[in-house]
Amino acid sequence: MLIHESRTVGEDLAQRIPSTLRAALGQHWEFTADDRHIEVRHLHRGTLYRPPRRPPSWRELLDSLETGFAQVGVARDACLPLRWGRETELTISAVQALDPLLKDGQLRPHRSGFLPQPVVRFTGQRDFTGQLKEGFLTSFVNISRVQRVGDLDEYGAILDGWLTVLSRLGFHARHLSIHGKLSSWRRRQVEGITLRFRHLDRTLGDIVLLWNTEHPDRLAVDLGSGLERLAWARTQECWNQLIYGSFAAAAPPTTLDAVRTATLLLGHGITPAARGAGGITRRVIGAIDREATRLGVGALVREMYSYWSLFSVLRAPWPEIARAIEEEIGQ
Repeated sequence: MLIHESRTVGEDLAQRIPSTLRAALGQHWEFTADDRHIEVRHLHRGTLYRPPRRPPSWRELLDSLETGFAQVGVARDACLPLRWGRETELTISAVQALDPLLKDGQLRPHRSGFLPQPVVRFTGQRDFTGQLKEGFLTSFVNISRVQRVGDLDEYGAILDGWLTVLSRLGFHARHLSIHGKLSSWRRRQVEGITLRFRHLDRTLGDIVLLWNTEHPDRLAVDLGSGLERLAWARTQECWNQLIYGSFAAAAPPTTLDAVRTATLLLGHGITPAARGAGGITRRVIGAIDREATRLGVGALVREMYSYWSLFSVLRAPWPEIARAIEEEIGQ
């Protein structure tokens, strides 16, 4: 990688991104870019969007993603373990698969390719009452493509390939756009440039170009969205109804979110404890409203268990998870 002497690595990459994307995406896209920002929109934007008559099931959506990635040459890789135990107790993003490359100076990441990665994250946006806003959950599936790349042309091809995958899901390019700052950020030994993509007025996710500050030739890409957010944008359904189905009105949203997350944690063998990852499980169960769950949590746990089982084999059966939650609530 040739770098002009008067520019940093981040500045050089940022200045080259507009031309890279123009070459990758082709003539049907309109680019607005200056030294600080870029926005990419389809020339025929503004046409009416029609949601599907029959929303796809979670299994159908996942299968479509796997097939779409396979068609652009990207195989599905195994999920990361939910218990991470490095800088975070739990896996909070599929980008952690790139830690060996970006943080440890190694040449191979933990995983590479398409990852439908369950994660637990407490950073979801909240309203003035403390409730999670629409589009946010404590636990969700991070849909990602993570891999090492040799140059910016591969980065552009990955974004172009993602538009192809989205088209398989029913998203048309004319309803999509890309925007972001043409500047790099730094967190410890990792630097990156983030561009976000959206469908109509809803942000779907981002594509991040990453490198190690001491080894800037070791480039990687993390392209990420959320399975639930993709379904929400595609179907235009009510958020709670989409996530919880017939249980949407059965309990307060905080309780529903907590049971959903506790099912994932306990299903991966992370039992309540005073500290560490188990402390997170205890904290999550502590958010469950006892009054709203007097008749038990079994039915909701079984529903959430079916969902999480789409992505990996859970260690404990759902009745054991329900019993563990109810015992913790009762203490």
